Amino acid sequence: MGMSVTISAAAGQDAEQIFRLQYLCFQSEAALYGNYRIDPLVQTLDSVREEVAADCVFVARLGDEIVGSVHGRITEEGAAAIGKLCVHPRLQGHGIGARLLRAAESALAGERGARTFRLHAGHRSESNLRLYSKVGYQRVGTSQGADGVPVIVLEKQAQAYATTA
Repeated sequence: MGMSVTISAAAGQDAEQIFRLQYLCFQSEAALYGNYRIDPLVQTLDSVREEVAADCVFVARLGDEIVGSVHGRITEEGAAAIGKLCVHPRLQGHGIGARLLRAAESALAGERGARTFRLHAGHRSESNLRLYSKVGYQRVGTSQGADGVPVIVLEKQAQAYATTA
């Protein structure tokens, strides 16, 4: 009998599993750009703990194992910055990433008053860009990450959440 994946808010005790999952999942992104200094790979465990305590972090669980996570926070201008979306490589392509995004969007809009959702994707990250487009995000510009990777900036209005949820 198989188990189903559940989505829930992260708790403090989840930080270590999130930390390890990010490190595993973002290896492929780092290889894609030849840059192993991207944020999820150099982030400290203490920093992950701080994010879980202060921000909007959701996890996907398969039994006791965390198999996906996403991070969101409200910026100074009231937009929700969503990032570090990751799903364990063996479970990618089954809708878990979209479910995590919906959970984060719901909490950020409903509980924290976000009017706009914003995220960044590496310009070569085709599967990520496809997912974001599929759930209603539109390209609004480009920038360069602190790690030097060119990124595409995508946004979705919070009221659009209801139509894609």
